[in-house]
Amino acid sequence: MAEDEQTVSPSPRASGMFAEPLKEKRFPTTAVAIASAAIVILVVFLLMLGHRKGGADADPNLPQAAATYAPNLVISNIQLSESESISGGKVSYVDGHIANRGPATVSGITAQVSFPNDQGAAPQMMTVPLNLIRMREPYIDTQPVSAAPLAPGAEADFRLIFEGVSDSWNNQPPSIRLVRVSTR
Repeated sequence: MAEDEQTVSPSPRASGMFAEPLKEKRFPTTAVAIASAAIVILVVFLLMLGHRKGGADADPNLPQAAATYAPNLVISNIQLSESESISGGKVSYVDGHIANRGPATVSGITAQVSFPNDQGAAPQMMTVPLNLIRMREPYIDTQPVSAAPLAPGAEADFRLIFEGVSDSWNNQPPSIRLVRVSTR
């Protein structure tokens, strides 16, 4: 009986002359190349932006004026103290007196402080904003220089606050260098 025989047609994925070729899964090299190029461009842009703002002062009109104003600020009467923070760490304080002997009003100061050691290693360097002491009772309260700018001839007490000073610090007075001074 010829009616009982069925003709089976090959499926489209079957092997043979009329079969569809299998698509290979490939690594998306074009997409990876574009993403890599975008990341490189972003990193270069951020580095260039950082170098442009990284000068002595962010004001492009006075790029060196702020750095050259630091010698007009006289620091004296350095005193050291420390306390334990709420989290159990040690907080170190460097208190002192600063006088503005220059012709401009100072609205911001950043200090770089070098903590020496007796082990022959390089000193630990930390950079922090200089804060003025606003009041001493019932506790020492500080404020940024921008809250009470130092006019020409003005003097004030200040405090530098440090967390994480190395245990190798020999507790001798650190050297203080003013690395950024904002004036107006």
